[in-house]
Amino acid sequence: MSQSICSTGLRWLWLVVVVLIIDLGSKYLILQNFALGDTVPLFPSLNLHYARNYGAAFSFLADSGGWQRWFFAGIAIGISVILAVMMYRSKATQKLNNIAYALIIGGALGNLFDRLWHGFVVDMIDFYVGDWHFATFNLADTA
Repeated sequence: MSQSICSTGLRWLWLVVVVLIIDLGSKYLILQNFALGDTVPLFPSLNLHYARNYGAAFSFLADSGGWQRWFFAGIAIGISVILAVMMYRSKATQKLNNIAYALIIGGALGNLFDRLWHGFVVDMIDFYVGDWHFATFNLADTA
């Protein structure tokens, strides 16, 4: 028996589009206005800092020769498909699950776009305390 998309978790796919627009827009602004390595302080403990990540979180596998680009692209596609199927199988009223799935898909697709278009992920959020800096990340990573 077929069901209406509006009755499934796919009703929340609009949130994927919102995450993509915000993520890709923020990365576009960084690419247009920053040179690699530029830093602009925003608040105490928070900078905008343009960095390129050729790996995954915390630059995992960043120096692995290029194969990781396709490996992480495949993971992003696989996770996005699995979560979209889970959204389809869930009810639209399961808001918390569907919002979480949509945020993860949006973030995965934002970084997937970077990997395929640029060959790296654009990162720009630099959180620090004193001399200790957390790994630079982007808005897709927060979704």
